Amino acid sequence: MVRAAMLLVVDVGNTNISFGVFEGTKLLEHVRCESARSRTADEFAVLVRAMLVLRGVDPDRIDAAIIASVVPTLTDTMVELVRRAFKREAMVVGPGIKTGMAILYENPREVGADRIVNAVAAFEWARSGVIVVDFGTATTFDCVTPKGEYLGGVITPGVQISADALFSRAARLHRVELALPPRVVGRNPVHSMQSGIVYGYAGLVDGLSARLKRELGYPCRVIATGGLARLIAPQTEAIEEVDDNLTLTGLRLIFELNEPGAKTAADA
Repeated sequence: MVRAAMLLVVDVGNTNISFGVFEGTKLLEHVRCESARSRTADEFAVLVRAMLVLRGVDPDRIDAAIIASVVPTLTDTMVELVRRAFKREAMVVGPGIKTGMAILYENPREVGADRIVNAVAAFEWARSGVIVVDFGTATTFDCVTPKGEYLGGVITPGVQISADALFSRAARLHRVELALPPRVVGRNPVHSMQSGIVYGYAGLVDGLSARLKRELGYPCRVIATGGLARLIAPQTEAIEEVDDNLTLTGLRLIFELNEPGAKTAADA
């Protein structure tokens, strides 16, 4: 019996690094750690192998790996991590990698790898015009045309960044849990801040989504991902779907497109 290949996908963000393991098209496990710039490749190798073993994944079954990174100082560290922990050479999303998606940004090299990866997965989901809302360190909106072209988007301060700024700059406002308040009208400082953060960002999503759709001039579906998507998305009218693993799926799709013998597609 021939076992399915196992693929390690690595999404390096400014706050966290996500590691997913696919067996074929099935995501077996997903683990995360902090994007610690000071960690060495050896430290990451020990950590990632241990996390996978803890989840019941045999690290020695990893056949290949692909990395998307928005932290340049960690990109080479991740490549070395894959070499040391899995004895494989990782594919890195960047110039020269086929994505199957034309990039219409003024300078394609200035688009974050995670945004392209998300766009690829979102278009696979929608098969139409689509807007991706990613609640990461920054909250980003990425627009894909009905032809599957990456057009551009919007970058706003992330939910946590905005909350941290509020807590640090207002002497009498203290840090609160990012959670849904019982009502929009807060009756104490905690609920008032939670309302401003959660419903404020929900309003931002709805407002920007409406403006983007008007400017684009064609129907667009809206999908969300990122750490706080499941908190904010239900309070919006625009977001249709939340996919926590959108970036990991996009990495798998791009890897498959670049495997030997894959069909020719547009370069990034």
